[in-house]
Amino acid sequence: MIRVAVVGAAGRMGREVLRAVGEAPDMALVAAVDRVEIGADAGALADGKPSGLPIVADLRAALRETGAQALVDFTVPASALANLRIAAECGVRPVVGTTGLTEADLGQAAEWLRDAGLGGVVAPNFAIGAVLMMRFAAQAARYLPDAEIIELHHERKLDSPSGTALATARAIAEARVEPPLPAPDGTVEKAPGARGAVAGDVHIHSVRLPGLVAHQEVLFGGPGQTLSIRHDSTDRRSFMPGVLLAVRKVMELNELVVGLDRLL
Repeated sequence: MIRVAVVGAAGRMGREVLRAVGEAPDMALVAAVDRVEIGADAGALADGKPSGLPIVADLRAALRETGAQALVDFTVPASALANLRIAAECGVRPVVGTTGLTEADLGQAAEWLRDAGLGGVVAPNFAIGAVLMMRFAAQAARYLPDAEIIELHHERKLDSPSGTALATARAIAEARVEPPLPAPDGTVEKAPGARGAVAGDVHIHSVRLPGLVAHQEVLFGGPGQTLSIRHDSTDRRSFMPGVLLAVRKVMELNELVVGLDRLL
């Protein structure tokens, strides 16, 4: 049994992780940590079934007192980086779904884990379908270098573009055999930002609206044709198979791995 702690446990993703870990036959939920809902029953928050495990506020104490082996983090970037350090100091392997960590953050986290002799996983998206969408986009970019990304998320998502969109843009840029067409001379944005952000010569357009969960469409264009590759997560349960996969795989790792695709 893998002893699992969850930080950000009272959030929407955190509650799904509590439920998924609780139902996994090879895992034991040993700690639920958050800054809100302290003292609330983790099981009751997750699926309405009391478990006797309360939400606590002190991550370091929770990891040390429970003998946790893996930590699942769905929080915010500033907290996630601090949590990665605490996990390394406590000998716990982290699985992080929080987006917005910078390359410098990931480098620092990799150093902490390396010094501790631990592995870890950071993934911008844990949905298997999203990983496939990114892989298909990279394949298409070899033949259709002109691409744009539209990513759509719920109104409470703090970062934009999404980590998935940025990872997709990097994959497209790396896979291209030819460069995309340059913007024509005299191009003007009548409203600044109308063409979106740019990463790897790929325009990214971010939408934030209530009613959405996590969605991304990659549009490719060529002479006389277009290609659309789209993935939709309509329920947060779509991320749980990937989270559980990462928890299992992280026990075998001795370095920080970025991206769920590297575990498939």
